[in-house]
Amino acid sequence: MRRGPLRRPKMAVIDSNMLTVLGLKQILENVVPIMDVHDFGSFEAFEAAGPDNFVHFFVAQSIVLGHLDFFQQNVHRTLVMTPSSDPNSQLSGFHSFCVNQSEEALVKQVLMVMQMGHSGGRNLPPMPAVLQSRILSNREIQVLCLVVRGYINKEIADELNIGLSTVITHRKNITDKLGFKSVSALTIYAVMHGYVDINQI
Repeated sequence: MRRGPLRRPKMAVIDSNMLTVLGLKQILENVVPIMDVHDFGSFEAFEAAGPDNFVHFFVAQSIVLGHLDFFQQNVHRTLVMTPSSDPNSQLSGFHSFCVNQSEEALVKQVLMVMQMGHSGGRNLPPMPAVLQSRILSNREIQVLCLVVRGYINKEIADELNIGLSTVITHRKNITDKLGFKSVSALTIYAVMHGYVDINQI
């Protein structure tokens, strides 16, 4: 019996501030490419789309407060977007997600959420076949790990005892093979394959 294609899980970003919504949506699409990310400017628009269709909700704190009963019933799927990382200003009982930080910090926070909620790929569809297979050489994996840990080309060359032009060639081969150009996308690939620990980033 032939099965249909697996549907990609959906995430929702709910906030009336469209700059926040669009910025976070772009980061999520880069960091978790196997998810479909949908944006909503209000709780009503999100509700009309069917909350049961979404595995996670990234929601502005003000919207959570306005619909507290609903989000308390869905606390494990709710990530409250807050302007501060100060625990004293965040809602108790919810996982909070500070949006006022660097892209690098946001990416790390998203990866930590994915690892906590979906360790070992639990509840996630398989990565595309090309990304499941081991297509990088050992040296390319070493270079990849150093790239996502924030090393610049010269530091990678020194660390691996290779020439600068060799590092540049390896980096080009990595992006050509994987089809990823952003460090964010390379990071999710490296973490999901177990090449780097989230705490090393």
